[in-house]
Amino acid sequence: MNLKGNATLPKPAPRQVDPQALAHEIVERLTYRLGKNAEAAKPHDWLHAVILSIRDRVIDAWIASTQKTYEEQGRRVYYLSLEFLIGRLMRDAASNMEMLDDVQAALSSLGVDIDIIAALEPDAALGNGGLGRLAACFMESMATVDVPAYGYGIRYVNGMFRQEISDGWQVELPETWLTHGNPWEFERREASYEIGFGGRVDPADDDEAGPHQMHWRPSERVIATPYDTPIAGWRGKRVNTLRLWEAQPIDPILLDRFNAGDHLGALAESNRAESLTRVLYPADSSPAGQELRLRQEYFFSSASLQDIVRRHQQYFGDVRTLADKAAIQLNDTHPAVAVAELMRILLDDHGIDFDEAWDITRQTFSYTNHTLLPEALESWPVPLFERLLPRHMQIVYAVNSRLLGEARRSGHFDDRAIGAISLIDEGGERRVRMGNLAFAGSHSVNGVSALHTELMKETVFADFHRLYPARINNKTNGVTFRRWLMQCNPGLFGLVREAIGDRFMDDPEALRDLDRFADDSAFQEKFLAVKRANKVALAELLRSRVNARINPDALFDIQIKRIHEYKRQLLNIIEAVALYDQIRSHPEKDWVPRVKLFGGKAAPSYHNAKLIIKLAGDVARAINHDPAVQGLLKVQFVPNYNVSMAEMMIPAADLSEQISTAGMEASGTGNMKFAVNGALTIGTLDGANVEMRDHVGEDNIFIFGLTAQEVNERRASGYNPREVIEQSRELGQALQAIASGVFSPDDPGRYRDLVQGLYDHDWFMVAADFESYSSAQRNVDAVWRDQAQWAKLAIHNVARMGWFSSDRTIREYATDIWKVM
Repeated sequence: MNLKGNATLPKPAPRQVDPQALAHEIVERLTYRLGKNAEAAKPHDWLHAVILSIRDRVIDAWIASTQKTYEEQGRRVYYLSLEFLIGRLMRDAASNMEMLDDVQAALSSLGVDIDIIAALEPDAALGNGGLGRLAACFMESMATVDVPAYGYGIRYVNGMFRQEISDGWQVELPETWLTHGNPWEFERREASYEIGFGGRVDPADDDEAGPHQMHWRPSERVIATPYDTPIAGWRGKRVNTLRLWEAQPIDPILLDRFNAGDHLGALAESNRAESLTRVLYPADSSPAGQELRLRQEYFFSSASLQDIVRRHQQYFGDVRTLADKAAIQLNDTHPAVAVAELMRILLDDHGIDFDEAWDITRQTFSYTNHTLLPEALESWPVPLFERLLPRHMQIVYAVNSRLLGEARRSGHFDDRAIGAISLIDEGGERRVRMGNLAFAGSHSVNGVSALHTELMKETVFADFHRLYPARINNKTNGVTFRRWLMQCNPGLFGLVREAIGDRFMDDPEALRDLDRFADDSAFQEKFLAVKRANKVALAELLRSRVNARINPDALFDIQIKRIHEYKRQLLNIIEAVALYDQIRSHPEKDWVPRVKLFGGKAAPSYHNAKLIIKLAGDVARAINHDPAVQGLLKVQFVPNYNVSMAEMMIPAADLSEQISTAGMEASGTGNMKFAVNGALTIGTLDGANVEMRDHVGEDNIFIFGLTAQEVNERRASGYNPREVIEQSRELGQALQAIASGVFSPDDPGRYRDLVQGLYDHDWFMVAADFESYSSAQRNVDAVWRDQAQWAKLAIHNVARMGWFSSDRTIREYATDIWKVM
């Protein structure tokens, strides 16, 4: 809207932040926004009214932050991620805006319990695990350290499935988090874009068009409509934007088909568009699943790139200066197609020469790799990629020609190395390698822990590293302690604050001041009391949800993460079976009471991962119902693990299981959350565990197992797992019990193949690490018996975890890669 003359619009008055003013506003929102009076309002009405009241203050800071960015005309960061596991936002936003105590007091004056209504807020189903939670921590930290940024992703209607356990098996159900709307988001229909698929590519019909300029004529189009969520940094210093894309059809209903009686066919275009943003990670075991996943990745990458380029032109004009004003970070390989999409925009929409377009693209993009697993680097069959994205296939071939020519001219690359860096995998079915495309199209490629980064140079990107030796760098992950200490563990937060003051709230490394209390018996007693209170709260929650009865005085041994063979939940379960046998065989020994808790989701098509969940349930049923164990060992699988459940389980943990096969976990962030909440870690020297050991001290962590180098040496030298198993009495007996049906009498052969895999190849070194793991667990028991010593080690962990703040990580990105600080 254009204003006439010098007219100015009125601005809203600043909102007060005190309990009385908030109470008045909450009732006002309840009445005039929700149409309810206080007497008739239900808990969900109060929740909505509170969110609206908090949101108003967030919006004030949001608008001010946006205006400041435009006025400064500086570079902005764009973070592209297929996942943003943001969790519930009410407490997070209120805490970061420094109004949580006032909100609680306001609600108390109205007779409303904040804990009751907070529990009703849906847990946004926008991610699966560590990758999405990292993206959420990074968004909060970017706002906290004053980095102007947009996050870009998909507004999944159902997102990651809701997990139920039926007869021990995982059942995937739709997650309906958006059923009643989302009061945090704002639709921005004016920033919608068309996204094309399929069709044909013609030469540009402009006489002045360059040789690389083409005209893509898609046969299918959908509309990408953005929904913006404000993400507040600590103390409201900056509020950034999380922009999520929803897919909508161009024609919601084909009336000619409908009127002809084809009522279902009339909605085909609408259904096809909506499927793009329905579910996170559709199973890609079928061709249709692969196609939908590639469509999703291109859909959100294209919408995001169009939005970034549009914004740049609006405020800076010449698209050739894009790299000076925009830093685009690819969070893992999923958005890698954005490299080809930016090339398409520069070549075809703006007529830029290929070489210049490639230089702009590489200077704009940077890429974070999160995995060394080749299958997780993603590749797409060439026919599928070419059918869906014919213009991008041309660009990939053109980039590949340039890349391979550069490598060949260097004189240091033979045919094997040329094949390794090629964007096209020629081994068997020809496939487009998205990890290689992301690497080639970025000026910076970073790992997420020191070990992972070095392994990148030696394994998956070894030949790329030889070609571009300065491109790979390390940025060890971190977590936001505002969420993972201050909010989810208020008891420990209050204790730490009482002991060392407030400085750690702004400078997490000031937690180190807590070290001097590690030997203080009075502080230890308070520390253990806080931990026990958290355990009691978790025990009550599990009793209400899954009818589990657990002893809060037992050692809480917790492994919560995505179910995958390399994360080795199987090793944990096998050790539980071995411990079960030992307790029954030697009831006279002084056994430490232990509760083993598992949580995590298995990919719908991942058979062995789902079988491991079933095994955990079968083992739990046998152990928990055996009177001979006398309650000394309990096992429980906690269904539908998500951010909200993590916020209950992590503060209650005594022992954190970080036991992946060395060399296979890129970093991990759960390990950091557990440690700063006072759990001791049992883990391999994998991912960020290595740096955690260095920071907390090797006497304050339980390390076991093969190193990454030793794993590779074992595999290379002809590892014989059968021999290892036969030499370990406890391991052999545990595996025999599992394979023979002791824990599955209804189906004695259920786990035979799973166990046989350990005998035949044991790729994830479960047998190789069993004895070391079992020994480390008995060492855990020994330390646990001396509660003063346990508290001392746990306090040291809390004190020395400050370096693992995501604020530190983001400052490193901002300084070294994005150049915005």
